[in-house]
Amino acid sequence: MTHLAGKVAIVTGSSKGIGAGIAERLARDGASVVINYARSEKEAAALVDRITAAGGQAVAVQADISRPEQIQSLVDATLARFGRLDILVNNAGTYRLDSLDTITPESIAEHFDLNVRGLLLMTQAAARVLPSGGTVVNISSGVATSPSPQAHIYCATKGAVDVLTRSLGMELGPRNIRVVGIAPGFVLTEGNAAGAEAYSAHFVPKTPLGRAGQPRDIAAAVSFAVSEDAGWVTGCTIDVAGGMVF
Repeated sequence: MTHLAGKVAIVTGSSKGIGAGIAERLARDGASVVINYARSEKEAAALVDRITAAGGQAVAVQADISRPEQIQSLVDATLARFGRLDILVNNAGTYRLDSLDTITPESIAEHFDLNVRGLLLMTQAAARVLPSGGTVVNISSGVATSPSPQAHIYCATKGAVDVLTRSLGMELGPRNIRVVGIAPGFVLTEGNAAGAEAYSAHFVPKTPLGRAGQPRDIAAAVSFAVSEDAGWVTGCTIDVAGGMVF
């Protein structure tokens, strides 16, 4: 498919995992893709190689979205390389288990600086150059509406993401810029590979479709969200979880 031909997309935190799956899918759909990474330069370069070997266009750009002073440079690099920006996928995020006894001020800051503040400031910078018809996709989580006491801070950040999806959709709608949330269920990635068997044993029985998710499942939903077929969709978050409720 080439329904995104001529479009340019930034996918934050996309050197691996769900972000990498999204970047590969958008490139396959015809978009030129900016692979953003904070530290995983080797993985980002390998992803660019895979995309270009398949006939797509991609470039890797380093920027730590949790650091406000680095955000504008990501947009500037995108414009310098491709001349425009049409799609922003706010995928970068961090996750730690916690309990009320183990929460620290540093952990709160780490989560909110990237998952919330970074997402909002990244959207601010992108929105200054997004044209009519542009799209912002925020990667949320099912825990935003079904939280766990094992991850208070992370769940709180994803609840904030859902609220921002709604409020940003309201503000940007008059400019014909859509904002759509995607809330994955349990997805197998490099980040949870060490505990994949235990996680699967816990989550798959709770999933009506009977399997763990793959990055391609989330990527397909993002592909829809940024397409013309989703032209009447904004300010809402779509569950992509195989029917599971956390």
